[in-house]
Amino acid sequence: MKQNIFSSGILLALLGYAAFSISDACSKGLSGHLDPFEVAFSGGVFGFIILPFIRYPNEPYSDIFATARPGMWILRAASTFVSTAASVMAFMLLPMPEALSLMFLMPFFVTIISVTVLKEKVSFWTWLSVAVGFLGVLIVLRPGARTFHLGHACAIVAALANASSVVAYRLAGNGSARLSLFGSSLFGPLIGDGLLMITHASWPHGWKVWSILFGYGFLAALGQLFMMMATAVAPANRVALPQYSQMVWAVAFSYLLFKQPLDNWTFVGIVIVTSSGMLNWIRQKLRFERMALEEHWGHRHQQADVAKP
Repeated sequence: MKQNIFSSGILLALLGYAAFSISDACSKGLSGHLDPFEVAFSGGVFGFIILPFIRYPNEPYSDIFATARPGMWILRAASTFVSTAASVMAFMLLPMPEALSLMFLMPFFVTIISVTVLKEKVSFWTWLSVAVGFLGVLIVLRPGARTFHLGHACAIVAALANASSVVAYRLAGNGSARLSLFGSSLFGPLIGDGLLMITHASWPHGWKVWSILFGYGFLAALGQLFMMMATAVAPANRVALPQYSQMVWAVAFSYLLFKQPLDNWTFVGIVIVTSSGMLNWIRQKLRFERMALEEHWGHRHQQADVAKP
């Protein structure tokens, strides 16, 4: 039974990350057609379609704003606004695998914030994984050997904003309704990107542009729904590994749709970044399995001691 639950969690996570990847491809496909802030704004608009599937029966829609810590709600909304705007611009300006590899800096920023702000203890192996991932990013960027431009900066900003959002979720604790957690990710882009696009917005022309725009916003929200469902049936650490399936999607889209092949060094850097995350996940999985085994044998010994005359 546990294996079935685990498998369903992995499948839902794979579906979620597939939705995110196709959404990212849609944002890149809109390059030259719409302003990046207008594209990010649409994510908030079309995301409302998912709300009926997020809310519990008889749960009022006003729970979007229900939170025990309003500051964390605002931080999540602001972080989502920055991350969506920056990631859309990054995907428009860079090949998808290159942009995504920089966005995989998020664990590095989460670790830094956890140590400096939350005063959490981080193991040597976590630092090692983060260091290897950072090395991979340096190989992708190759400072001094290639030009660092706005697309790279946007990808790094998106990673930092996503890390801030993760920390805000952690600090919010259990006092926020699920509808509130999802709603903050809608209102951030709606307000922030909505204000930034006012002077640049143009009405989308043609069914193709409308379809891609809808695909970006709807699939991004659908991906969040799948991830919520995945973490509901399996522990969050167990549905983390499928995140790296996004890189497979990104490489495939880059070659097949956008005709942007990767150079050898960029490919090496992407492999290192992806491997560092996978190795960290494997280490955590082995650690939790060891702890579960130790707990199991501890219970067995206690039962044996009780059974003794």
